[in-house]
Order: sequence, then C-alpha cells, then structure tokens
Amino acid sequence: MKPLYALILLALCSAQVQAQTPPRSTLYLASYGGSSEKTFREVVIPSFEQQFNAKVEYVAGTSATNLARLQAERAKPEIDVAILDDGPMQQAVSLNLCEAVKPSPEYEALYPIARFPHGKAVGIGVVATGLAYNTVEFAARGWKPPTSWLDLADPKYKGTLLVPTISNSYGTQALVMLARAGGGSEKQIDPGFATMEKLAPNVASFEAASAKMSELFQTKAVTLGVWGNGRVQALADTGFPVAFVYPKEGAVALFTAACPVAGSDVPELAQSFLRHLMSTEVQAALAKGAGWGPTNSKTDLKPWVASRVVYGPPAVAKLIAPDLEVINDQKQDWSKRWSRRIER
Repeated sequence: MKPLYALILLALCSAQVQAQTPPRSTLYLASYGGSSEKTFREVVIPSFEQQFNAKVEYVAGTSATNLARLQAERAKPEIDVAILDDGPMQQAVSLNLCEAVKPSPEYEALYPIARFPHGKAVGIGVVATGLAYNTVEFAARGWKPPTSWLDLADPKYKGTLLVPTISNSYGTQALVMLARAGGGSEKQIDPGFATMEKLAPNVASFEAASAKMSELFQTKAVTLGVWGNGRVQALADTGFPVAFVYPKEGAVALFTAACPVAGSDVPELAQSFLRHLMSTEVQAALAKGAGWGPTNSKTDLKPWVASRVVYGPPAVAKLIAPDLEVINDQKQDWSKRWSRRIER
C-alpha cells in the first residue's frame, strides 16, 4: 500500500473511532483545600471519572469564598457541584443557588438530620463541634479537662483560649451553644453574647482558618479551644497531645454539605456526582481520609475508623442541630455586634 493511501485510511479509521466515542464531559467541583482535598483527588474523583467517562476539575476554597463565587456567577455558573459548611450551604439554598437533589436509594439512606429543608442539599459528612485541649499542658498546670461550654469563661484560661471568629462555622456554633447554656437559643442570643464578652479576655486568638488553629495548638499559643472532632483527631494523629471533649450541654452537628448548582450545563452529571458522594463506598473513604462521620446510615466502617468519627445512629442522634435558617437570618446583625463587642 502506498504511504499516502495508508495515511488516508488511518485518518478515516481514527475519525470513525472518535465519532463512536461519546465526548468526555467536565464537571467543576468547588470544595475545601487541605486534607479533604487530598482524599477527593486520590480516591473520590478517580472512581467517578472512570465510571462516568468524565473529567472533574477541583476548585479549592473556603466555604465563604466558594459561596461568594456561586453568587457572582449565578447568571452563568462555572461550578456544577458545591461543597460547603452547612451554614453557608443553607444560605446558598435560600438564595436559590442550588437545584433539588433527585430521589435515589442513597438519598433515602441518609439520616433525616442530613437532609436539608426544601431538598436542595445534603449532608455528606458530619463532625462534632466541641472543645479541644492540650492534655500535657492541662496536666502540668493541674487543670481538670473541661466539661462545659461555660468553662471557657473561667479566668484561669486567660490568654490561652482559642475561639474561632464568627465568620467561621465553629465560632457561630460556639456563640449559639453559649446562648443555650445560659438559657437562651438561636432566637434569643443575648446570653451567648454576654458569656462571650466575659470570656473575651481569655482569648489568645479569634482565628478563622482551621490550618492556623492547628498551628496555634502546636506552638502552644493556645491550650484550649472550640474545634471539630475531625480536626482534633488529625492533629492527634501527628502525635500531638490533644483531646476532644463533648460538652455536657451537647456537641453541635457540623455538616459538610453538597448541592447541585442551579444553572449547571451538566445537570445530570451533577446529580450523578451527588449520588456518588452519598454512596457507602465514598462515605467510608471520606470517613477514613477526611475524618467525616458518614451520613448514609448503611455505611459500614472498620472499627479503627469508626472509633475516630461520629458513627452510627446513637452518635448522630445525640448531636445538636442548630436552626440554620434562624442563624442565617440574623448572622449579619450578629457579625456587627461581634465586631463591636467581642473582637474590639
């Protein structure tokens, strides 16, 4: 066969193969950076790409940053699936930035607490917000482990306390729990601010970034703080002497939530990715790699993983789920009040 004819035949065969192969769709995922990003890139995303002949582009950022991005791009969104903390996710739902999650066996298997109102988002992982303390420093000073949210106001902790700022979900939850411990609630927040003002002199840092919170513990700039059990476990895994406490008034459920973005140009692929995130296989991977408790009630974890996360109906049932709609309705006023009276 002459070379020219061979080249033409090769080109025709190549074109025929390409015509028979469906185009590779691209899904843009907005989610966190850090340890959870590693789990997504190494485990969660590759299995989805292989199953659906798709490409997933990962857009890392904080919940606040990615929520702002969704708002800015609402007319023509680039993001197809968003993963945010539960508070910002509730805002996204209220702003009509999310589509309804389609029914599926995975959705039906979720704990009811993980299904957002209006059916437009789901919790794909849960951690408990409580108290973290340096066990060695506490022992050296003769301090007993904390047992209550109100312990944060004890004068002996002056200059050693970490309280995340109100722009961080941990900080907002701390304010709500201090209000509850003082006889108030999300709808009656005054007791929370009163206690927060009282404990403000104890605070060494009002931090917003979890990576920085870890650094503050490691450098012994703080010995006690408000933090999530998953983050505490990650630090403990490095050998650092830190322990997590479920306060007697209750620890708060903090969900990692996902939603299909309204206006996505790959809506079916986005729904498929939601189902993937809710599957028992991915739930187990996120528990192992990111420290998120499973929200799919059928997820089976190995004992050593189960012992490190919020796992099983009894553990999930004892968490407190704050009213996110009430919180978001008042968050702007609370933030102004916080700036005037707490972080002055």
